[in-house]
Amino acid sequence: MNILVLNCGSSSVKFQIIETDLDLIEKNADKRLAGGLIERVVGQALITLEVEGQAKIRRAEPLRDHRDAIDYILRWMISPDSKISNINSLAGIHAVGHRVVHGGEKFTRSVMIDDAVISQIEDSIELAPLHNPANLKGIHAARELLGPGVPQVAVFDTAFHSTMPETSYLYAIPYQLYRRHRIRRYGFHGTSHRYVAYRYRQIMGLKREETNIITLHLGNGCSACAIKNGNSMDTSMGFTPLEGLVMGTRGGDMDPSLIEFIRNKEGMTVREIDTMLNKQSGLLGVSGLTNDMRELLDEEAEKQDRRARLAIDIFCMRVKKYIGAYLAEMGGADAVVFTGGIGENSAAIRERICDGLECIRLGLDKKKNSATINGKEGEISSSGATLKALVIPTNEELLIARDTVRTVKNVPRRW
Repeated sequence: MNILVLNCGSSSVKFQIIETDLDLIEKNADKRLAGGLIERVVGQALITLEVEGQAKIRRAEPLRDHRDAIDYILRWMISPDSKISNINSLAGIHAVGHRVVHGGEKFTRSVMIDDAVISQIEDSIELAPLHNPANLKGIHAARELLGPGVPQVAVFDTAFHSTMPETSYLYAIPYQLYRRHRIRRYGFHGTSHRYVAYRYRQIMGLKREETNIITLHLGNGCSACAIKNGNSMDTSMGFTPLEGLVMGTRGGDMDPSLIEFIRNKEGMTVREIDTMLNKQSGLLGVSGLTNDMRELLDEEAEKQDRRARLAIDIFCMRVKKYIGAYLAEMGGADAVVFTGGIGENSAAIRERICDGLECIRLGLDKKKNSATINGKEGEISSSGATLKALVIPTNEELLIARDTVRTVKNVPRRW
């Protein structure tokens, strides 16, 4: 089956075309055929397209909305210019897998999309007002452009964390607020954490229930996840993606009374403060320079910039704090796994996070650590470490494609 994977943001559409099926999944022989990104969807869009084994194509085209963007992808996909193997008409797309950020408490696994599912995703818009509306635009566009004969599947970021116990997902606020409004911790990045846990089991030759690890998804958005017996036991993001680790532009954990204090001192509205905490804080807010970890490391090395160093140190300390907390909560773990743009590619950040953790028997082999970048996978812990450290590049699109196949064929998910 050729699966079109769509990830629609507020002004962007990411996509991949993945050839997979039950037998290919079993053999781990799925194949990425093509992919790309359309940015600035409303207006003069920036388009990046790539067929596997060919050079990237970059161009600009006027696009009005997500429907236009997906229509553009489909027309390019079947054009003679693309040369995508096995696809020369829309009939070459057998199903579509959609990333949906928030499934609330209703969706604990991937599901076939029908009108009832769309209605329930709409009900979760108030929980993810920046993400679910864009995800729905992609669903509506794909259904219209491909027709009712092409199955569509929703894969939820929150679903993996549905196994968290009440002690992890409830806030210590009046219980009736949870009962009335479902105010609780949901967690995000679940598709990434789930893929990394699956891949760790493959590497180590373990069963699902034997998997006890801490996964660290470190990118512009960051989250940690405590995975015990193969299930998400706790995660750092909460009711929204703002809670938890320090991120590119998000502040992470903080005293909620700051909102009222800042409102009084700065004359800002609650909405303005929410924007500040989500888009002007984190690495950007502390450094005053950038949300890009690579640039901050360069500024620290070349100019000894104090605030760049401070932003990096706060970032690493927060990750270290969560590792310790999750080890205590889980009663120990077998490994810490790094993934995401920073986690996969910054040996320096991994080293700084693990520095001083010899007390919990976690140490890095500097040579292995420095060599494991740019998409490489492997163990980076020192020979004497009993708490292992690994780098596993995430592949959310592959997981979405595989979930789509299994959902369409009504085969229970095993991971």
